[in-house]
Amino acid sequence: MSAQTIKGWHAHVYFDAATVERARAVCEGAAALFPLKLGRMHEKPVGPHPDWSCQLAFKAALFEQVVPWLTLNRDGLVVFIHPLTGNELADHRDRAIWMGAIRPLDLSVLNEEPAEYDL
Repeated sequence: MSAQTIKGWHAHVYFDAATVERARAVCEGAAALFPLKLGRMHEKPVGPHPDWSCQLAFKAALFEQVVPWLTLNRDGLVVFIHPLTGNELADHRDRAIWMGAIRPLDLSVLNEEPAEYDL
């Protein structure tokens, strides 16, 4: 098995028209508490995500703070969390953590080419 390094994490908070304000509160609450990058509130499916979503990007060292906070404060929303190793396909397909329902991702838009992330 090759050595992999987790450079950081993405947490995608999923929502719809009925839960957009709850999602905004969760995402903005996380951004107020932790030094992470808050993405846009996408009110349409983007990339491999089947639902509307907002991305929280954070460094690996913040995992033990951000993930427990999301566990307790996700307000019933589905949260999809994956590591950033540089292999987007494996990170989304094989290394994911789900809070709430598991949703079907469109993996066809991902590849195994090395990827860089701004954290």
